[in-house]
Amino acid sequence: MSTEGLSMGTRAETARPFQVLGLQQVAIGALDKQRLRRLWVDLLGLTLSGHFRSASENVEEDICTLGIGPQAVEVDLMQPIDADARPAVHSPALNHIGLWVDDLPAAVHWLSEQGMRFAPGGIRRGAAGHDVCFIHPKGNEAAPIGGEGVLIELVQAPAEVVAWFKGLALPSSPFKP
Repeated sequence: MSTEGLSMGTRAETARPFQVLGLQQVAIGALDKQRLRRLWVDLLGLTLSGHFRSASENVEEDICTLGIGPQAVEVDLMQPIDADARPAVHSPALNHIGLWVDDLPAAVHWLSEQGMRFAPGGIRRGAAGHDVCFIHPKGNEAAPIGGEGVLIELVQAPAEVVAWFKGLALPSSPFKP
């Protein structure tokens, strides 16, 4: 496939003061998370590593782990506390993805300056204990850039995760992020 004519980035992107390091989580919702647990834990073998409940976020979730160490990915199995309340964590079923970032405050500040719309709540402590912030699925008049239909969670990577991902970029490494 030819890339001729495709823009490979803008000047503003080169001044980005943060880096997306990798996938932190995938959040899946249903009206009954027991069916999700049967699939993801009992049948597929993910490790059940925690639970989280938040009335203000209308969520009861099981936190599962896929992989080990800094490259482990959370698979969050969510159900609404109240199926008629918002946010509706079960709809769509693939609720959101989470991305590790190396500097969450810088990311939120810079992306806001670029016109990114964030969901209400700002930077706050997430279910797994990391600081998080959500990019709204849709832009609006005040902030025209959104997640193009996807709710995206930006997650502050802890120091060991930042070090692991940045270690992939060492000249001697065969892996380049």
